[in-house]
Amino acid sequence: MARNVRRFRLERAMSLGELSRRSGLSKQTLSKIEQGAGNPTIETLALLGAALDMPARRLLTEWGTPVYVQRHDEGEWSEAANWSERLLDETYGSGYVRTLVLRLERGGKDSEAIAPHPAGTLHHIYLISGRLRTGPVSEPVELAAGDFAHFPGDVPHLHVCLSDRAVAHMVTTLPQVRRFAPTAAKGRAGAGPSR
Repeated sequence: MARNVRRFRLERAMSLGELSRRSGLSKQTLSKIEQGAGNPTIETLALLGAALDMPARRLLTEWGTPVYVQRHDEGEWSEAANWSERLLDETYGSGYVRTLVLRLERGGKDSEAIAPHPAGTLHHIYLISGRLRTGPVSEPVELAAGDFAHFPGDVPHLHVCLSDRAVAHMVTTLPQVRRFAPTAAKGRAGAGPSR
């Protein structure tokens, strides 16, 4: 809420004084709210909403996130035989988004197919350095530094390093899929939702 009040006030080019005048709340109260130190009542939210010309419920809704920075020396690498990855971010909402840096090395086992991910998965790869053969097993493409490709990840696919080493920025997206619990037969106990 603190971020939202400040964001909407600044978007309307309002000073704390102007918001105070429009809402009837003191500048000190508004300052505490924007710092996340206040504990506003429902009435206060209604006054803020009216002053900002929006429903009060919008002040309680997540409208984006604060800036997040991961410095080069803060990331952790997960290691495997011929590759390693550094997770940059994961986002959930109407779907799933995973952002990472992928490091690959030339090796014997990296040409094996990667099993399909859930339906609707897409991989988006920007090759930073090296050379890479990637994509569905049925139609792989070769990438050089600076090339970009995206392809379905819900089919067998591969990442084969064609140079001694390669580094790629990869984003994996998966749409949100509504899951339903199985229908349990009458009188059957202990049936739970599927996972």
